Parts: sequence; structure tokens; C-alpha cells
Amino acid sequence: MVNTDQLIAKDLKHIWHPCSQMKDFETFPPIVVNKAQGSYLYTNKGPVIDAISSWWCKSLGHGHPAVIAAIKNQLDCFEHVIGANTTHTAAVELAEKLSEITGKQHVFFASDGSSAVEIAMKLAIHASQIKGHKNKNQFIALKNGYHGETIGTMSVSDLGLYKTPYASFGVQCHYIDDIPYVSGLKDPLWTNCDAYWNNVVQQLNKICDKVCAILLEPIIQGAGGMLCYSADFLSKISSWAKEKDIYLIADEIMTGIGRTGEWLACDHARIQPDLICLSKGLTSGSIPFSCVMIDSALFDLFYDDYHTGKSFLHSHTYSGNPLAIVAALATIKTIEQDNLLMHSQELGKIMFSYLQDIARDSRKLVNVRGVGAVVAADLIESSQARIGFKIYQEAIKQGALIRPIGNTLYWLPPLNTDKEIIGKLAEITLNSIEKAYNKAQGYE
Repeated sequence: MVNTDQLIAKDLKHIWHPCSQMKDFETFPPIVVNKAQGSYLYTNKGPVIDAISSWWCKSLGHGHPAVIAAIKNQLDCFEHVIGANTTHTAAVELAEKLSEITGKQHVFFASDGSSAVEIAMKLAIHASQIKGHKNKNQFIALKNGYHGETIGTMSVSDLGLYKTPYASFGVQCHYIDDIPYVSGLKDPLWTNCDAYWNNVVQQLNKICDKVCAILLEPIIQGAGGMLCYSADFLSKISSWAKEKDIYLIADEIMTGIGRTGEWLACDHARIQPDLICLSKGLTSGSIPFSCVMIDSALFDLFYDDYHTGKSFLHSHTYSGNPLAIVAALATIKTIEQDNLLMHSQELGKIMFSYLQDIARDSRKLVNVRGVGAVVAADLIESSQARIGFKIYQEAIKQGALIRPIGNTLYWLPPLNTDKEIIGKLAEITLNSIEKAYNKAQGYE
């Protein structure tokens, strides 16, 4: 039997947890997970609903039998080989499937979301140089955007808390500030954002000669607060980029592979970016993995004799890892077989309705929004600092992992979550909000 207190003490002695202030664990220690299955974590606190898909990656939930079986079968063959000089059946099958889903002929395998975005950025810079555009080495991104944790990807992100210590490093990036945010697909701005675009395009035209690529999270900005924006805006950006010979990079790390009710969030705007970055839900969070889908026109720029110096010599030790690849294949096949694109749309409607009810009953949530199986709302101001963190603590005690982003509360469960679980999650969320605010006001 594991001694939980001893385990936590050893953890805090050695492990630096990601995206955390370690001092917080003095009063609220890490949760000990003993098992995970479906939408649940089984912990020292009891069963806990994983309402955020363990940082947005558990598209099929925990321990999905198809994913587990695929990994076990591959282990009997080989677990990894160098990707530079070899190929294997699963890699080719996944490349063909991703090409079918994305409309891009070529794929570059990597290991995580930041790596994929970094690859896409390097490709855009390098391709522009090959085309003779030596001065086109800057980027355009969206206000509130987030693209990763490397120096390069952080430099094109717009989240001060994460970025400030490293702001003087990296590439130069311009930000689009005037973004038409929406509540969802029924918002009038979803299909027509002309008033916003007329202002934005004037600013973009002034800098287009310096820019090699526009980098954005299509439709939903994750770490920026689950902010949803107009599909028409995305369409207009895509058209402008093509007109100006500027690459469009779609960071679909969180939104891709069914999260928004389509294979890609870009599909809502019916656009074809030059580069598409995928990760997180691609393997249902089983094994770290990512890839960049690449347009043929860009690929062809690099296809030449070695002595021309046009080779793209980026490398990852685990590029094309077979265990991750078979997990991705199993994930995609399950989404198809179980009709989870449609299910995620229906799940989103149920979650949206529940969150509206919570906003009405608690009077502590505003700006309810969502697309597909992502819903969010903003917590009203409280005299208690870090009210979102307090709600997280209360929710854990009651049986749900809800990890607000600042004062944004959101649900992003596995795509195959049952509606009964969402009902239970809604009850826990409402109770946690009320308890946290009551404590803040001194009622408990």
C-alpha cells in the first residue's frame, strides 16, 4: 500500500511541476493518481472527472482499449527506429490518413506542440529565403494567442505572464488587436465581420513586405482564455495572406482532431492553410507526438540536389516514433467508427446549455461561449485573489478536475464523454463556484 503523505513529500522534494507556483503545494498538495479510465481519474481524493482532458489531450479519455491495444501490438514488433533513413507501414498509413483529413500532401513528424510550431516557423522563414525574400522574416499573430514554450514559439505568443521574462528574445512579431470574438456559431459575427476586417486590413497592408507568415490558433484561442472568434475573420485572413504571398500557419495543437466538431477548426472557415500543426488529441494523449502538415508548393521549394543548400535539416530523435504513430491511427479510426465528430457537436450543445444555467443560477459567470466540445465563461470579480484557483480546489474536493485559466472557467472533456457525466460535472461546478465565492465573502 502506497503511503500517500510520503509519496507527496518525496514528490515535492524532487519534482518541479509544470505551469505551477510550487509554493501553492504547501497548502494544496498534488493529487495522487492511482488509475485513470474513461473520463475519470482515480485518486487519493476519490474519483475525479477529468473535465479538461488532462491539458486538452485525452480526446478518447483515459485507457481507451483501441489505443492501448495498438501500442501493445507495436511493442511486439519494435518500439522505435531512426526516422531519417527508415520507414514502416504504420508511418505511411498515418501520413496518408492525415493527408486525407487535412488536404496537405506532406507531413513532418515531431514530438510535442511547441516543436511542431517551431518547425512550421522555421519552414516559413527558410522558404521565404529560398524564394529570394531575404527581408521577410517577421510574423503576424493574434492578440491573446499562445503557441508554445520554446523561445521561438513564446516570441509569437501574446500572454504576458508566460512571456515577460523572455520578451527580448526570439523573432519579431506584430499582433492583430481588433479580433471579432463570438459566443459561438450562432453569433452574427461568425459569418460577417466586415466592420472589424476593414480596420485590420489597413494595418496589415503596412507591414506585409516584412512578414513571412501569419500564425494563429484557428477559431479558439486556448491559453488566452478559450476565446472564440469569427470564422469569417479567419477566412478573410487566409485570403489576404494568399494575396500577399504570406504563409498561413494554423496552430491546431488543441483544436485539431475533432475538438471543435470538425476534424480541423480551419474547416469551419473552409480554408487551406500552408502549414497545419497537430498534437495533443492526435494520440489521445497516450504518447507525446506532433506533426506539421505541409503544402506541396512549400515542400517543392526544398526538393533539390543536396549541394544547393535547400535541405530542411531539422531533426527530432523520436520523429516518427512507431508507438505514437499507431496510437494516432487508433485514435483517428475510433473517432471515425464512433462518429465522434457529430458526438462532440452534440456534447458541446449540452455543455453550453449547462454552463448557461450555471451562469444564471450562480450569477458569477458571464460571456458564456463555445464551439464544439469546448465551452467557457468568465468569472466575475471577487474580493478574493485567484478566485479561479479557489474554484479548482473546491472542485477537486467534490470530484472534478477543473483548472480555470485565470478567471476563465472552461470544460474540455474527452470527445466521447457521456452526457450523464456532464450533468454531474455541472453540479460540481455550480457547488464549487458558490462555495469559493461564499468563502471569499466570509460566509464560510
